[in-house]
Amino acid sequence: MQQLIHKFTGLILLPLVLVLSLSGAALSIYPVLERSSQPLESSETLSVAELADVVKEAHPGTSQIVRRASGQVIAYYYENGVSGAELFDPSTGADLGPYQSSQTQIWLTDLHRSLFLGDGGRMTTGFGAVVMGLICVSGLIMLKRRMGSWKQLFGPVRGTLSQRLHLEVARIAVAGLSLSALTGIYMTAATFGLAPDGSGADAAFPTVNGGTPAQIISLEGLRETPVSQLRELSFPYEGDTKDAFTLTTADGMGYVDQATGALLNYTPNGRAKQIYEFIYMLHTGEGLAPLALLLGVASLGVPLMGVTGGLIWWRKRQSKIKIAGNSKTRDADAVILVGSEGNSTWGFARSLHDGLVKAGLRVHTSEMNAFAGDYPQARLMFVLTATYGDGEAPRSAKGFLAKLGKYAGAQKIPVAVLGFGDRQFPNYCQYAQDVTRQFAEDGWPQVMPFAAINRQSAQEFARWSEALSRRLGFVLELAPVVSRVEQHQLTLVSRKDYGHEVQAPTTVFRFKLADNNRSWVARLFGKGLPSFEPGDLLSITPEGDSVPRYYSLASARKNGFVEICVRNVPGGLCSGYLHGLQPGDSIKAAFQANPGFQLKKSGTPVILIGAGAGIGPLIGFVRNNHSKRQMRLYFGARHPQSDFLYHKELGDWHKTGFVHSVKLAFSRTHQRLYVQDRIRQDAAELSALVRDGAQIMICGGREMAKGIEEAFMDVLKSSGMDLADLKKEGRYVEDVF
Repeated sequence: MQQLIHKFTGLILLPLVLVLSLSGAALSIYPVLERSSQPLESSETLSVAELADVVKEAHPGTSQIVRRASGQVIAYYYENGVSGAELFDPSTGADLGPYQSSQTQIWLTDLHRSLFLGDGGRMTTGFGAVVMGLICVSGLIMLKRRMGSWKQLFGPVRGTLSQRLHLEVARIAVAGLSLSALTGIYMTAATFGLAPDGSGADAAFPTVNGGTPAQIISLEGLRETPVSQLRELSFPYEGDTKDAFTLTTADGMGYVDQATGALLNYTPNGRAKQIYEFIYMLHTGEGLAPLALLLGVASLGVPLMGVTGGLIWWRKRQSKIKIAGNSKTRDADAVILVGSEGNSTWGFARSLHDGLVKAGLRVHTSEMNAFAGDYPQARLMFVLTATYGDGEAPRSAKGFLAKLGKYAGAQKIPVAVLGFGDRQFPNYCQYAQDVTRQFAEDGWPQVMPFAAINRQSAQEFARWSEALSRRLGFVLELAPVVSRVEQHQLTLVSRKDYGHEVQAPTTVFRFKLADNNRSWVARLFGKGLPSFEPGDLLSITPEGDSVPRYYSLASARKNGFVEICVRNVPGGLCSGYLHGLQPGDSIKAAFQANPGFQLKKSGTPVILIGAGAGIGPLIGFVRNNHSKRQMRLYFGARHPQSDFLYHKELGDWHKTGFVHSVKLAFSRTHQRLYVQDRIRQDAAELSALVRDGAQIMICGGREMAKGIEEAFMDVLKSSGMDLADLKKEGRYVEDVF
């Protein structure tokens, strides 16, 4: 629902929101200008009587003195048939020269408040404030889902440049925009009498006996009021002894007898008026120049968010896969329901759909939210769903479990659930498993047991379809799934070769974007490198194959290059392809986030453990450790003269404090040490670090990872800590291949 609200309000009503935000941004400049042009008030402030006396002497025809929220004092007068206005220093009473109201400010204010349309315009701008509030709330909810939790709200964001710009600007602007929206809604409601503004609580005009007017400087009611409290002082009509000064202060209003100086009928501001004036100040920033500046900057983010939001919507719309020959629900022999956040699962659904159609079945494919319950002719149902964030339903499946729980029909056809996810996530395919459990509890029969596809593996999907063919009793011819992941052309800049002498050929490959001259406009449309961090994955599909391989990144986008470590595995199609590359050669690759293998945002120590090419992401963490957080690296290889990867760099980083210590284990020297041996040797030290909150990050082969796990179980045995608990907390994470 929040996505629908965000899209509808953000795209369809963008012109209204743009007018309000841009006019609001322009108006926010004036409180800042007024404050900057005002002299600093001294600690000894004039009384209103002293100020009025000075003003009256300078301009005998003065009818009103106004002190604005910024501290600016303006005297309005009418002399010799000409009206005028003069600025005065609120601290000294000195004449600062003529005052002229800004016609541009008046025009902008009318545009912002009513669109030049009177009450109808005021209602429209009030609606615009509601729209802005809905955009802020729905956007925050969506951001929370994307980041996984409220705690991660300000964590690093991934995606194309347009996506990152949209989210980064939104995180900066949301506080100011939310404040503007809420206060704007209240002020509109107050304008139409739907909320109190305290306007009916003004003091009644008193009965004045009349007498010879005294000198202004002697009037006690004005002498006791400092200029800092003044809002407005209206002078009595010339020659009318029954008239009085009208005094409005920050606390209330009353009247001052021009003969006796007595303060008459003074009425303090009621709670309603205090609230209204406070909200007015929050909305306009008048009297609070820093707030006005904040509101203006936030408003300027709206055009950029509008453009990037439109680009995101358009790119998502373009990437949505169309299902040809989709049968109606009442005619379908088989039903495919799809749960997807970014449309990637639809490629697999289309492949299955086409295969079933080739087998002679009528197939209906739709998103899970469109679950109809009864499909009169259907004898098979397939649910293909991804998991979003922290085990949540993806966008196209948000309402599915609720619909399934309410279904009370008699038709319960055999179902097969296929989950899509990434094993690096703590809740791998959790939503798909929840769907499977709900089907089982409601008594729906199974076509085949639950299965999961890791990282959209075409190989795993092919194996699942083969098992499905055997279960169904006929051959399913499924077309290869075309990846919708954006590919980037990378040029090899350099390579460093290691390990040939010990039969473990490993190379450090450094790439750059093939075209470094791309404009920022091209990058805005997603044509540049996406955001990536060490530990994220580079997906490479070798020539002549359709199955991508994944390599952990040893660099971040801010490093300006793409770096991976690859061992040439005997018979390895992709590793052999990469090891055949020479500087100047190009490849196509895609970037994939790997949130399950990232540093925690804290200052606690980090224990990095890797062997062979597994050092790649660990090197990325070290080279970007500019805060010099305590990092201890344990690295295993065969021989120091052959496959000690990053030997020189690690020495330099150790000297500069990027890595606290480097512990080595070589298996083909006279010591014959493995990394787990080093872990056991340093058991006491490592146990203390873990007690202090250290995070343990392991990258390498499965056998090495198993040995490290056993070693840490021994390390933690005497400390009372449990390895399973560390894994749940994200303090023991692995990237294993």
